[in-house]
Amino acid sequence: MHRSDSTDDLEGADIWGDTPKGAPDPHEKKNADSISSSGITRKKRSVDEIVQDAEDMLLDNEVRGMTITEIRQLNNMLDNDIRVMKSDMSRITYESQTQLGKIRENKKKLVVNTQPPLLVSSIVEILDPDAEDGLFAEDGEDDAEVDENANRKNHTVVIKTSTRQTIFLPIPGLVPTNELRPNDLVGTNKDSYLILEKLPDEFDSRVKAFEMDERPRETYADIAGCDKQIQELIEAVVLPMTHKDLFNAIGIKPPKGVLLFGPPGTGKTLLARACANQTNAAFFKIAGPELVQMYIGDGSKMVRDVFDMAKDKL
Repeated sequence: MHRSDSTDDLEGADIWGDTPKGAPDPHEKKNADSISSSGITRKKRSVDEIVQDAEDMLLDNEVRGMTITEIRQLNNMLDNDIRVMKSDMSRITYESQTQLGKIRENKKKLVVNTQPPLLVSSIVEILDPDAEDGLFAEDGEDDAEVDENANRKNHTVVIKTSTRQTIFLPIPGLVPTNELRPNDLVGTNKDSYLILEKLPDEFDSRVKAFEMDERPRETYADIAGCDKQIQELIEAVVLPMTHKDLFNAIGIKPPKGVLLFGPPGTGKTLLARACANQTNAAFFKIAGPELVQMYIGDGSKMVRDVFDMAKDKL
């Protein structure tokens, strides 16, 4: 068997001793071809290739000396290692996606937190464009007056800020005027007072406490001895809400409400709860003394807030 002191000479060497005697050594033939092709230098190889070839050769020698049972055990061990690596890869992928989601959420929070705060204001009045304001300036007038008249072609808004200032806005801002109405809360820029966002309506916390969180479960079948009252309640309240188009087609104007009176325990509250269940409407439980407040006008404001909140629930 041919043996060489150089690591490069291991490639193609007859390490198994199966080359017939007298046969030409393929390793010497390869070296001769390499020398003849380069002229004076041998073929250069990287260190990684040399190490990889040596490891493959040692692994082949190790496998050749193993039995079938040992090879199967080695195969099972490698399969287990592959499964563990796949599990680790799945876990790392999941953790990476989770971290990316947190990064996106933090970026959104940064965008929100870096925006300047808005000044809370309320709409006092929305003015329609005046016909005379839409006329073009006559000859001889400067361009500033022309631009001012051009701006007056649109609706203008009067707002009242939380700092008790009344501001007239020739250009309302980013919110269309057809979406605004008096007493609406809006967010404005604290410098230019332009309307940037429409805010949800603000209701008194005492009024919010009147609303029942759970939908009433009572039905008309739970009420006995009030068949006539139930029929009148359905015609006066339920049908105008469930079949509004029929009332509009016929031209019948439904009543705005009903008044239930009688001694305690006759089913007044049950009728109201059953009506709210059938119409899928909001149910407010209000006692008369709760509307009596210390300051004048406070109770009437609570009543208005109750009706406004009920309209928003529709």
